[in-house]
Amino acid sequence: MLTYKAPLRDIKFLMNEVLDYQGHYQTLDNGKNADAETVDMILQGFADFAENMLAPVYQAADEEGCHFKEGEVTTPKGFKEAYQAFMEGGWQGISYPEEFGGMNLPMSLNLIKSEMMGTANWPWAMYPGLSIGAVNTILQYGDESQKNTYLPKLISGEWSGTMCLTEAQAGTDLNQMKTRATPNDDGSYAITGTKIFISAGEHDLTDNIVHIVLARLPDAPAGTKGISLFIVPKFLVNADGEMGERNAVTCGSIEQKMGISSSATCVLNFDGATGYLIGEPNKGLKAMFTYMNTARIGTGIQGLSHMELAFQNSLPYAKERRSMRALSGTKEPDQAGDAIIHHADVRRMLLIQKAFSEGGRSMTYHSARYADHLANAVAKGDEEGIKKWDDKLGFYTPILKGFLTELGIECAKHGQQIYGGHGYIKETGMELIARDARIATLYEGTTGVQALDLLGRKVLLNGAGKIVRDYTAGIMKWCSEYALDKEMRQYVWALTKLCAEWNMLTARLLIAARKDREIVSAASDDYLMYSGYVMMAYHWARMAAVAFDKMKNGGEQPYEFYLAKTQTAEFYFEKILPRSDAHANAMTTPSEVMTKMDIDHFAFLD
Repeated sequence: MLTYKAPLRDIKFLMNEVLDYQGHYQTLDNGKNADAETVDMILQGFADFAENMLAPVYQAADEEGCHFKEGEVTTPKGFKEAYQAFMEGGWQGISYPEEFGGMNLPMSLNLIKSEMMGTANWPWAMYPGLSIGAVNTILQYGDESQKNTYLPKLISGEWSGTMCLTEAQAGTDLNQMKTRATPNDDGSYAITGTKIFISAGEHDLTDNIVHIVLARLPDAPAGTKGISLFIVPKFLVNADGEMGERNAVTCGSIEQKMGISSSATCVLNFDGATGYLIGEPNKGLKAMFTYMNTARIGTGIQGLSHMELAFQNSLPYAKERRSMRALSGTKEPDQAGDAIIHHADVRRMLLIQKAFSEGGRSMTYHSARYADHLANAVAKGDEEGIKKWDDKLGFYTPILKGFLTELGIECAKHGQQIYGGHGYIKETGMELIARDARIATLYEGTTGVQALDLLGRKVLLNGAGKIVRDYTAGIMKWCSEYALDKEMRQYVWALTKLCAEWNMLTARLLIAARKDREIVSAASDDYLMYSGYVMMAYHWARMAAVAFDKMKNGGEQPYEFYLAKTQTAEFYFEKILPRSDAHANAMTTPSEVMTKMDIDHFAFLD
């Protein structure tokens, strides 16, 4: 059976010793609320809830799945009890304004909460997780009436939220979206259309569900410039803030999926449902990206969650399972065989899991600081600050979502390999991690979509590579501080070369794209993975620098903890980072290698 223990030591190492969260919190308007004692109390509360309420029901809920009958969805045994405890703890509102019932703590704490809950039980965590995007969207774009109507109940957790974007004929390509919004005499709109793949679109955990829906107005211009955003509650809300009559939105079915079976993925039918415009007409796409960026960071956390869960459950098995003798000599002569952790190849897989999960956590927690600044700017109505921090976070978003979710699948695979045949058996839970990890690379935009967003939109179109130049300049500044440190020399030298190469590759693709337009698409996946490996290398170097210092001067953790950090950093740079070379070589190959084959020649089956 799968078990989960919140990695509080590693979390506190990052927050306290690497990323200086307490210093960071002093720069935020709501940071004074997040003193060290309060943060420790909250982290322990998160951990207890995840370990004792969520983890124990994960596998059984997967076996049971969700139940659908006549438009109603019933969640698996234990889910309602866990949600009630979650709501009573006030966990949904941890990072939202006190005026709407929240605790007004920094957004980063909400993301750390999401990691713990997601690692313990990702399908359950999706139910409150989808509400976060709805809250963020209403906070930034809703009018005062909408905020007062929906935010208190969403932030308390009494109501939940969704994002309704995808249609059968229109996934990523929103140009093809057909859902329409017809004005009513009272200023509301009649929403008509069908949305598919709606996570948490129907369930029995909350009384009401607030759908955030993309639709077109009758006079909307064609394409994505004609998309508006609407609030469509499952139950209409009366003037006193309480639920009224049922709205004309129903669940037609739930999907039978490869994984996350205890998360209800719904087909929603809007049959003239009453909706309310949020933001400006025909500018729904801008508001939607607030939701999407929230969701993509959350999906990146899912990748991290599966890395961590796979590692936590692979390690004890590798210590206990005995098979053959180590090539360097017998390690356990009184046993029939040596524990498989003594075999170098098993250690390789464990170290990959460890390096990815701890490196991915550092990347995520660093970006969470940007999320804090962005939320702070939104709270103040600081448009310049919103743009600044949204741009910074926007560079991280496709890398966190695309790169980390791909690594989550790899770590799940290694877990199955460590277990051998037992990794394919449901009892151990490793096959569950492998199934649940797959979806993270698909929803909120596939890895290919994230790659195009990174290279095409964020890097090339917006500033001709400036965002990479700025990011690598920050790395180089950091490297200069350790240029004479003999323990850090190997990392500083490697990062210096990678920064130069990253900028050179970006420039080459920019030049090549002037004649070879398809190269952006052809190179984007390699560019994304290359960027991820380099970014993670920087984070491992930073962790190593802190660990070397704490080994000499003492820190919050024992000496052995810091020693393990330096050894993992060395493993990452020596055994994993060379993957970036292959991506660098592949991305500059002309697109003709992919495009010259005639479509009819892909297969000869007659």
